Amino acid sequence: MIAPGSTIGILGGGQLGRMLAMAAAQLGYRVHVLAPEDELPAGDVAAQVTRADYADRGAIDAFAATVDVATFEFENIDVAAIRYLAGLVPVFPPAAALKVSQDRVAEKRFVAALGGTTAPYRAVDSLADLEAAVLALGCPAVLKTRRMGYDGKGQARLHTAGDCAAAWAATGGATAVLEGFVRFDTEFSVILARGVAGQAVYALPENRHVDGILDSSHVPAAGGIAAQADAAIALARAVADALDYRGVLTCEFFATADGPVFNEMAPRVHNSGHWTIEGATTSQFENHIRAICGLPLGSPALVTGAARMKNLLGDDVDAWGAFLADPTAHLHLYGKREVVPDRKMGHVTWLA
Repeated sequence: MIAPGSTIGILGGGQLGRMLAMAAAQLGYRVHVLAPEDELPAGDVAAQVTRADYADRGAIDAFAATVDVATFEFENIDVAAIRYLAGLVPVFPPAAALKVSQDRVAEKRFVAALGGTTAPYRAVDSLADLEAAVLALGCPAVLKTRRMGYDGKGQARLHTAGDCAAAWAATGGATAVLEGFVRFDTEFSVILARGVAGQAVYALPENRHVDGILDSSHVPAAGGIAAQADAAIALARAVADALDYRGVLTCEFFATADGPVFNEMAPRVHNSGHWTIEGATTSQFENHIRAICGLPLGSPALVTGAARMKNLLGDDVDAWGAFLADPTAHLHLYGKREVVPDRKMGHVTWLA
């Protein structure tokens, strides 16, 4: 057990790290953030900040000497850096979870081996592979880079076989996966915290996306999702158990007429769980801190009948005054200085 008063290291300085640091402070922990960017939303609320590349072993050595346990707030970090850090200080979630989540093909194979259903797919390493995959899967389909894509980045849609060359160029000719069409009613996620003794599963949010970016999450999910909850939760638990996971794990699903279809996993706290700050007895951020420190997990129960979270993207943030004037709104701004289209600047939560 890592007792309150200790220091938690966080690799990554974005808004997820910011909210983790705030949850850690509430429990009496100090936080040391390591990330390379000049602007670090997490650094604004951390006790210590190191600006360094994740591959800088000297910086990692110095960082490890100051922390008692470490975690990461996003998955686009070289697994080698996590493994190196884990040789110096406990790191949760484990590097194995990060490795699986970073490769979309490996992720699908891993989940399929656990009995999960994924979209039909083919690995693509060349334009010729893509053309063959389209013949096998048909269109519409979506081409995704195997690594480093998020919020709709690194993706291209194919409506006909004639789109192959353009899609291959749009994704930069990187190794990729072609996913076949899945007819689904809506999207949802399973957010679970796994600690040294037990798990906590949150109410399943229904997620609505615009242009590949999460726009809003709604709890409780619609009836169709509720009917698929048990199967989706069972698969998420199986993923966590197979990885000997500690921390918050998120698995995203499509709700289809034939049951839940696994989309992807995130070995971290998740945008679709931001509503838990006000809407659950214990937020996903606090439970992640509890889990990695070996503390008992808190209750994930809803504190009210329903919750809705909306992302503030780009200049949506300019309406902050209106949100503050709404007595039912809970406004969270991430302290980012530059407003860029589709950049996540904050979020708002409403409780019923």
